[in-house]
Amino acid sequence: MSTEDVLRERYTRVLERLDAACAAAGRGREDVALIAVSKLHPAADVAAVARAGQVDFGENYVQEALQKREELAGEPACRNVRWHMIGHVQSRKAAQVAGAFALIHTLDSRKLADGLERRLAVLEARQPVLMEVNVAAEPQKSGIMAEDLPVLADYIVENCPHLGLRGLMCLPPVFDAGEAARPHFARLRVLCEELRARLGLPLPELSMGMSGDFEAAVAEGATLVRIGTDIFGPRPPRT
Repeated sequence: MSTEDVLRERYTRVLERLDAACAAAGRGREDVALIAVSKLHPAADVAAVARAGQVDFGENYVQEALQKREELAGEPACRNVRWHMIGHVQSRKAAQVAGAFALIHTLDSRKLADGLERRLAVLEARQPVLMEVNVAAEPQKSGIMAEDLPVLADYIVENCPHLGLRGLMCLPPVFDAGEAARPHFARLRVLCEELRARLGLPLPELSMGMSGDFEAAVAEGATLVRIGTDIFGPRPPRT
């Protein structure tokens, strides 16, 4: 079986699981978008999954993402691909990501918001963003603490007119742990509901859930699930 056939088969299985998860949660399949996480996988694999019908792809590293976009610029199947930045963005790289992604999932500081805003003002562009929340207050992880979320949200709305705040994102403390991650997904949903009421904004997006736990995330209201391993296979080491 060719690499493209393997990728297509894995992708189809993920779609079947996502269909089942939405049905089990009483939600429409159109309410949950799949982000295929292609981090550290070659551009050729992205093209193969795009040919299978996938549109949204997530990348963790700025330079890798921009390089893949360049490599795939002439690939017909990738003409309508939407790229998502799902990894931590250092504020010094704000100018590189501003306006370059369909959605940035990991805004977590005023400094990054300011950097994005400055570049977007020059570009006269608007950038949809999610705020990343450190739902379990883990000191080693990026993401804003839940108690600081309202202050940052207020700052973005009041001072960053080129940023479009769309919702929240999280990485739970237990990876690919199925139901064990569910309380953290529920926490993010509640935080988003509270923020929606505070700001008077729709905040329609909840980015949460990966290969081993996205069914639990869908049950708790995820609108974007980020699946890498179950589509692309084990991640190669970063060189």
